[in-house]
Amino acid sequence: MVLKTFGWSFAVTALGLVAAVFYGGWTAFGLVAILSILEVSLSFDNAVVNAGVLKKMSEFWQKIFLTIGILIAVFGMRLVFPVVIVSITAKLGPIEAIDLALNNHARYEELVTDAHPAIAAFGGMFLLMIFLDFIFEDREIKWLAWLERPLAKLGKIDMLAACVALIILLITATTFAVHAHQYGGVHVDKSSTVLLAGVAGLITYMVVGGLSGFFEDKLEEEEEREHEAEEEAKRAGKPVSAAKLVGKAAFFMFMYLEVLDASFSFDGVIGAFAVSNDPVVIALGLGIGAMYVRSLTVYLVRQGTLDDYVYLEHGAHYAIGALAAILLITIQYEVPEVVTGLIGVALIAWSFWSSVRRNQRLRDHEEKEEEVLAAEEV
Repeated sequence: MVLKTFGWSFAVTALGLVAAVFYGGWTAFGLVAILSILEVSLSFDNAVVNAGVLKKMSEFWQKIFLTIGILIAVFGMRLVFPVVIVSITAKLGPIEAIDLALNNHARYEELVTDAHPAIAAFGGMFLLMIFLDFIFEDREIKWLAWLERPLAKLGKIDMLAACVALIILLITATTFAVHAHQYGGVHVDKSSTVLLAGVAGLITYMVVGGLSGFFEDKLEEEEEREHEAEEEAKRAGKPVSAAKLVGKAAFFMFMYLEVLDASFSFDGVIGAFAVSNDPVVIALGLGIGAMYVRSLTVYLVRQGTLDDYVYLEHGAHYAIGALAAILLITIQYEVPEVVTGLIGVALIAWSFWSSVRRNQRLRDHEEKEEEVLAAEEV
């Protein structure tokens, strides 16, 4: 099971490290290894959240997520995205931006860093909406009940998540962004940039999430019509598998996953420059890490981990909320990547531990009930 799921990740790791040695010697090898570990540590919560979406999709779309999806993640977000950002912000042509990335690493890093407020606002708002929609939804299983119960009641107010997100964006744009710190000690007013990028992140979430939800609802309608056939199959003793998202529904879910992955990768891409300013080394390191995150996502789905440890999804969404806050804070202040990674890991570890304790309580309760029934029979 492990080899089947992580086989491609192991292969990509070997190829990536060999390519690093050929490209820049053992120094590049070490940097690529560090970046891959950094990416996995920062994106573990991404894998948990992705698994919650991916388990609704068919095996075909899970394979698409691991193949075409990884190409988008590695070449799109880890290599092409920074170059596009430089091209737009510096008003350079694509060829000039590529030449700058390959031949003038210091200037390339400076331009990517200059674009950080816009990147952080876009990614921060997208992730914030994911967290708010989760926390305002009334769920049967609650992890931090003292917090989630009152928030679920507030969530009955229409468009509350969007209103809260916009208020946070407005506060961010008029406080943090007024004097957004730039490398070199220069302070520039980034208010309008942050505001526009944040609104773009909000719109992107609504469009992609809305389309995914629309087609998922369509699929549920089809499932209801097929319910009688499934009941018949059950009576006949035939196995009935859970319906999986297919067609348009699966496609928009796939797009949602890709945008989600892109938002998670913003901090990794920016943070990678603290390790190296060589775009090839960054692409290799983050690409290896992204492959492991995707394999881990599929592993969680196939092992049914989210069903066994019910609070994991809660912990991952709290980690998303923390990451969204950190991205918005980094518009003005630098936050070490180790802090970002540790917060996410700590929240997920806490939710995992809480899930283990819950499962133990349920087992103890069942054992007591069995003992009582056995005593009554005697």
